[in-house]
Amino acid sequence: MSTVVPLKRQPADAKGYRILNRAAAVDHDEKRRVVAGLLATPAELSPKYFYDELGCALYGAICQLPEYYPTRTEIAIFRDHRTEIADAVGQGGQFVDLGAGDCCKAEGWLPFLNPSRYVAVDIAGPEIERSLARMAPDFPDIEMVGVVTDFSRALDLEGALLPGPATFFYPGSSIGNFTPEGALGFLSGVRRYFDDGREGSGLLIGVDGKKEKARLDAAYDDALGVTAAFNRNALLHLNRKFGFDFDLNGFLHRGFYNEAEGRVEMHLEAVRDQDVRIDGHVRHFATGERIHTENSYKYEPAAFIALLKGAGFDNVRIWSSPDRGYTVYFAT
Repeated sequence: MSTVVPLKRQPADAKGYRILNRAAAVDHDEKRRVVAGLLATPAELSPKYFYDELGCALYGAICQLPEYYPTRTEIAIFRDHRTEIADAVGQGGQFVDLGAGDCCKAEGWLPFLNPSRYVAVDIAGPEIERSLARMAPDFPDIEMVGVVTDFSRALDLEGALLPGPATFFYPGSSIGNFTPEGALGFLSGVRRYFDDGREGSGLLIGVDGKKEKARLDAAYDDALGVTAAFNRNALLHLNRKFGFDFDLNGFLHRGFYNEAEGRVEMHLEAVRDQDVRIDGHVRHFATGERIHTENSYKYEPAAFIALLKGAGFDNVRIWSSPDRGYTVYFAT
């Protein structure tokens, strides 16, 4: 097995980067979907509304919390198995970073994989632009493209990918935000990009496993209250984006593991009876009523491999943490 060494880059004029803003087109149905979810019983909200500028900063803080083990566990797997994973992925292809955020997770891979093109995909446009502006001078021979889109609804990479192999990178167990049926559809959509001249492509994905309830509860309801602020900030985002009038002090964060469903759930719970104006509607929230804001499904390796196979992947390699509680998969 060969050893992968980070390339020493020679000074050169940076190629820079470009942004494809698919979110710039007006989504006439977006507000309707949000309003319908909030008026429903029980009320629900897409987790994409966590990720305004403040939400991105809060998520970065969550990843540093002692209770939130997924990020540091995944980083340890990447560090301990860097050479094996890099050998499996190969060098010189395209590297597609799904949910890129600040791009730091993918950035650590660029010197080892030497991709010809890096494609950062995220709904948070300002975060993507800042990150690519920071990275482009350090990687002058990698073409960098940012795609601003809600890929949870549709993965549109037209104009961002060239023919040739592409590795899709989806770290952080974000696949758990989809229902199992939704995850199957999303993974099938990624797999379709392997066709049409992209033989040799693969998916590198991190997935959290089921574990004791106390540990999962703590990871999603930390003592410092950062996850609570992250959850409640979604209401502030809605007020600013759509003109609603949620009172942030009227809702508490609830995060817990639902063992029967095999998922962590996050909710916002009304602390008192209150009325909220939502696009011409008055929504009454009774004390204790909840808005369901996020799921994070947990998968044992056998179940996730079955999901990958169902999505059309043939070959799967895995690397797990010592306690087998978190696993990185490379599927082709």
